[in-house]
Formats: sequence, structure tokens, C-alpha cells
Amino acid sequence: MSILDPAESHMTWTPLLTYPDRRSSSTALVTGAAQGIGKAIALRLADDGFDVAVNDIPTSADNLHAVVEEIKAKGRAGSAHLADVSVEDEVKVMVAEVVRVYGGLDVMVANAGICKWSTLTDLSVDDFDRQMAINCRGTFLCYKYAGIQMIKQGREGSRIIGACSAAGKQVGSAFVGSYSASKFAVRGLTQAAALEFGGHGITVNAYAPGAIDTDMLKTSYAKSPGKAPGTLTAGKKNIGALLPIGTPTDVANLVSFIASKESQFITGQSLSANGGTFFD
Repeated sequence: MSILDPAESHMTWTPLLTYPDRRSSSTALVTGAAQGIGKAIALRLADDGFDVAVNDIPTSADNLHAVVEEIKAKGRAGSAHLADVSVEDEVKVMVAEVVRVYGGLDVMVANAGICKWSTLTDLSVDDFDRQMAINCRGTFLCYKYAGIQMIKQGREGSRIIGACSAAGKQVGSAFVGSYSASKFAVRGLTQAAALEFGGHGITVNAYAPGAIDTDMLKTSYAKSPGKAPGTLTAGKKNIGALLPIGTPTDVANLVSFIASKESQFITGQSLSANGGTFFD
């Protein structure tokens, strides 16, 4: 059984297995979860007792399926949803399908994002627009359709969580200007959504990581002028004293708290996890 009839959309959806009725469980949806921070968040939420739907783009389907198997190995239900978060219809259908499978949505983690390492003078308009589409519009669409669903189902204590960045608070390099702009936008969206949804018992927060040991950081650092390409370990020899480097688990630990009932009096915040890179 396919999630979506191909005649209805250009999207490619992953076939779902039949899961037991777990509608009494809380459900989380994590975008950009095929690897890195998104994967760590999905697995941590499974450890926390959530059934977890994970999303990524079709080219990451194999990795996404592997994450689902890890979620299921923890005794939770899991499903893979292939969609581009920058496309409104795909986000709308993705949220609807998660609700169909699990009976509701309790936590939305809008994690998907990209980073183009370039000065503004060298950056193409297409690359700028692509970063804004995925990082900013994608977050907006996830907030919008998660908010609509959470208001409709009327559950107190729902959580909407976005991916900000240390670069969304302080621009640390001339090579991340457009990325920083997209992450500053996430902070504004998070504050506005917190005001809009707060009356429905929904909190909206974002996590703002510093440098995290992921493929994206390795790729970006390798492109940094004056630095030798290679592994992050090589990079640490140059920047370790100036730039603390965390792990995806460090971010997942923070998201675990934001998603918990203990965070009920926190909303509209972009919470830093940057190892003391700067204080705010």
C-alpha cells in the first residue's frame, strides 16, 4: 500500500508496513532525519518513548529506511516519509499521512537544512534562494501544518521545534552569510509561532547548535580558505582551541528536553548548544 497515489502528486513516497495500533503513544515527526543531527534526534525521541516518523528527500531513502529499522529495534513504531520540505503540498500531505498512521502528531522537529559555504559576492542567486527555501520556507511550512494539526486535535502539551544555529545569533564567518540569514529567519518564525500557538497549549522553540561533528561541517570546513581539505579531525588541529566541536547527541539531548513535559514554561526561545563558543 503506497502512501500516496502517484497520479495525485509528483512526490515519491515510501511504502509503509502495517504497524500495531499505538495511538495511545505520543508521536514525533523529524525532518532531515536520514543522517547527522536529525538521525540522532529521531533515535533519542524513540528512546524517550515516542513513535517516530522520519523524513528526508528521495536520494536519502536507503539511509532513512535504516533509521526506521533502528527506531523499531528500540521497540517503537517508525515510518519513512520522502518529501521536500520546501514544497507546500509535500509537507501538507506528509503531516496528513503521519496523522493517518499514528492518529495524531505531538512533536514536530523541523530539522532539515542545508549550508552553502560562500562569500556573498561569490554566491549565486539560485544558491541563496535554495538555502532560504529549505531552511526558512521549509521551517515555516512545518510550523504551519504541524500547528494546524495540533490545534485541530486539541492536545495540551504539543511541541513544535525548529533548527536554528549559532550562526542564527552571531555571524561567525563571512562564508556563511546566506546560511546565517536563513537561520536568523528561523528565530523570528519561532517567536511568531510561539505567540500564535501558545493559547492552544503548544510551545514553539528552536535549538541553536554551534559546530557539530557532521558531514555538513566536514564539507564546509574543507572549503574554508586557508584550511587543508580532509577530515574533521584534521580540522580540529587548526580550530579546536577556538571552536568547540560537539556531537549530534549533544543536540539530541537538548531537543529531548524541549520535547518533554518539563519544558512547558519555555516557548519562543532559540536555545544554544555551542560549547561556550559565545554566550547569549
